[in-house]
Amino acid sequence: MQASKKYVWIGMGVAVVAGAAYLGFGGKTEGKKSGGDGTQSVKIVIATQKTIPITLTANGYVTAVSTVDVRPKVQNIVRTIHVKEGQFVKAGQLLFTLDERSDQSNVAIASAQLAAGQAELADAEQVLKRNQDLLAKNFVSQAVVDTARNKVEALRNTVKANQAAIQSSAVALSDNKITAGISGRIGVINVHPGSLAQPTGTVMVTIVQIDPIMISFTLPERELRNIRATYPHGNAPVQAQLPGQETLTGKLTFIDNLADMQSGTIRMKAEFENGAQKLWPGAYVNVSLVSREVPDAVLVPAQAVVTGPVDKLLYVVQPDDTVQEQKIEVLAIEDGQAAVSGVKAGSRVVVEGTKNLRPGTKIREVKKQETAATPVAPT
Repeated sequence: MQASKKYVWIGMGVAVVAGAAYLGFGGKTEGKKSGGDGTQSVKIVIATQKTIPITLTANGYVTAVSTVDVRPKVQNIVRTIHVKEGQFVKAGQLLFTLDERSDQSNVAIASAQLAAGQAELADAEQVLKRNQDLLAKNFVSQAVVDTARNKVEALRNTVKANQAAIQSSAVALSDNKITAGISGRIGVINVHPGSLAQPTGTVMVTIVQIDPIMISFTLPERELRNIRATYPHGNAPVQAQLPGQETLTGKLTFIDNLADMQSGTIRMKAEFENGAQKLWPGAYVNVSLVSREVPDAVLVPAQAVVTGPVDKLLYVVQPDDTVQEQKIEVLAIEDGQAAVSGVKAGSRVVVEGTKNLRPGTKIREVKKQETAATPVAPT
């Protein structure tokens, strides 16, 4: 019985000590939040004024300026492949040679026909000349001369047809040598020597232009007016952020002629020099573009802006260290700073501690040294 009473008294003593400790530390903590006279502790910043650029950011993807699918003009067998997969080629460089024996025979036949036609024409012209001489001496009739002249004209047309046949055969022969239409990097080669290449079949190889290269992205259509006003001559600078924080600079070259009604965006393209091949078709990058500048903007930290039921506002500190609500309009937010109208530069604005403020509340500015963590009392 005595032992039970002893433990009861010990428990009561521990509770009293704990309560006193709680009240002591708790009272100090509340004193930092507000004074005994209702003064609220807040952090204050001074509204500044300067011209700021408004930067738009978007996700973009890299696209080639030109992409060419290489196909043969005629159906034929692949004889020789002159390039390797992944190779960089120049415009006009030989890529493939097809079996050209049949076309070479056609050229030879057309050449022989042309030579025969030219020989006949030369003979007919000599006959015409002799008949004209005989007509002058009244040894032949005019009909004989006319017949000879008609034969010459017919053979001349035959020679022209033979020349056209040679040109056609030469074109068909040249189609067996497939060259690069653009300079760029070739991809996977889908044919092999002995394969049948067809105009409507599988693409032989694809050439992609790497330098220069494009980045395609979309921006809100409401920014189009600002971009066009800021850069009336075009060529707006566009920044591309690569992995590793490297930034490349290009220029805006294309604005689509239609906006997307569903997303409210408009498609744009920027061109980048890519000699170092840091941009690759199909890759995703972050792009940014300065659409406009806000001159002489009044700046406050974005966290100082309080969103009310209807308006946005700031708590502005008065000369007597009370606060008043000031309705504002947020013009833009850039790098954590809000450009606002409705408040003057140099005003003292509450940036932290706005939760419990009301118009007329007395405040006390918390200095930096007062925000340090309260040390824990040793046990």
